[in-house]
Amino acid sequence: MKMMMKELLLFLSCVACVSADSLHVDLYISGCSASDGEDMYALDGEEKWFADFVNKRGVEPQPSFIDHTSYREGTYQQAEANQQTCRSNLKIISGVMKEIPLNKDPPSSPMIYTRDRVELGEKNTLICHVTGFYPAPVQVHWTKNGENVTEGASLNVPYPNKDGSFTQMSRLDFTPQLGDMYSCTVTHPALNQPLTRIWDVEVQQPGIGPAVFCGLGLTIGLLGVAAGTFFLIKGNECS
Repeated sequence: MKMMMKELLLFLSCVACVSADSLHVDLYISGCSASDGEDMYALDGEEKWFADFVNKRGVEPQPSFIDHTSYREGTYQQAEANQQTCRSNLKIISGVMKEIPLNKDPPSSPMIYTRDRVELGEKNTLICHVTGFYPAPVQVHWTKNGENVTEGASLNVPYPNKDGSFTQMSRLDFTPQLGDMYSCTVTHPALNQPLTRIWDVEVQQPGIGPAVFCGLGLTIGLLGVAAGTFFLIKGNECS
C-alpha cells in the first residue's frame, strides 16, 4: 500500500561480519526523524547498547547468557552528536524528497510470552514480540484486567530484519496472580486498526494428575486382590 510520506526517516546502518567457526553479525544503527532518534549497537540479533534519548543515558540490555560488554564513557554523548548531524542531513534530504510516496508494511500479529516459567507470586516479565513492519517504529500499550499499565513497561529500539522490515519487543514487569489477564496492543501507520493479543495467568497445579492415576491404580489393584481371595476361598469350600 502506497501512502504519502508524513515523516521522513534517515537511517545509517553498518554491518561487520566476523568469520571464525561460525558467522557473526555486528550491527550499528543510527537514525532520526523530525521527532525521534535511534542509536544502537547489536551482536547476532541481541542488543548490546542503545541510547535512551528520553532519560538521556545509555542502556545495556544484554541477556545473561552472553559475556557482558561495557561501552566507554562518552558513548551516549557521541550518540547525541550523531543525532544533530542526522537531523541536519534530514532537513536537506526532506527538501529533495518532498511528496515521494512511501510503501508501508503492517506488522504481523504480536506474540506474548514470559521470560521465565510462571510461578504465582514470583516476579516475571511479559514480552510482546512484533515483527515484519515498515517503517519503524510501532507503538505498544499494555493493559492488566482492562486497565492501562505504564509502570514497569519498556520498548526496545527497532531492529532491522534481512528483508528490510523491522522487529521490536516491549517488556512488562509483573507478578502473576491467578485470574489476572494482560493484553498487548500494537499500533502502526499501516494498520487500519490496532492489533491486540491477550495473555492470562494459568498455572498447572503439579502432581494432581499422577496422584489421581496412582490412587486409581491402587484401588483397582486392591479390588483384584479381594476378588482373587474370594474365588480362592470359594474354590476351597467346593472341594
